[in-house]
Amino acid sequence: MSAKARLVGINHVALEVGGIDEALAFYGRFFDFTLRGRSGRMAFIDIGDQFVALAASPHPSTGDGHFGLVVDDKEAARRALREAGVPVSSGPGLDFRDPWGNHVQVVEYSEIQFTKAAHVLRGMGVGELGKTAEALEELERKGLSRDEQALP
Repeated sequence: MSAKARLVGINHVALEVGGIDEALAFYGRFFDFTLRGRSGRMAFIDIGDQFVALAASPHPSTGDGHFGLVVDDKEAARRALREAGVPVSSGPGLDFRDPWGNHVQVVEYSEIQFTKAAHVLRGMGVGELGKTAEALEELERKGLSRDEQALP
């Protein structure tokens, strides 16, 4: 047994924004989400069994870091961002900056190794989301493929 703890997932990502109401309105234009709640200078957006925390800051960070959001339909997000006049990356990837300089990368669930249990997907109202052959091969190489016998 290792003396170190193993990383097993991301509980939440915190973003510094200029104002909570403004940030909720901005992200709400492009993504369907549930507001978990608000507390002081923070708001919490549920993403199934994870969440994003928005923290109001008088001087939001404009560093070079980024975070990735997983969506069921990347092209729907791209269309909504473009229609709102938000500059997005060209090519197959989808990257943009929010009004506070946060670099957001949007990836489609089907294309990456990230997985959610079927009961979590159902609870989120997205049903069964498939994976590309490449994503399934990546999971298999890492010994993380689904055990068909264990699924309901």
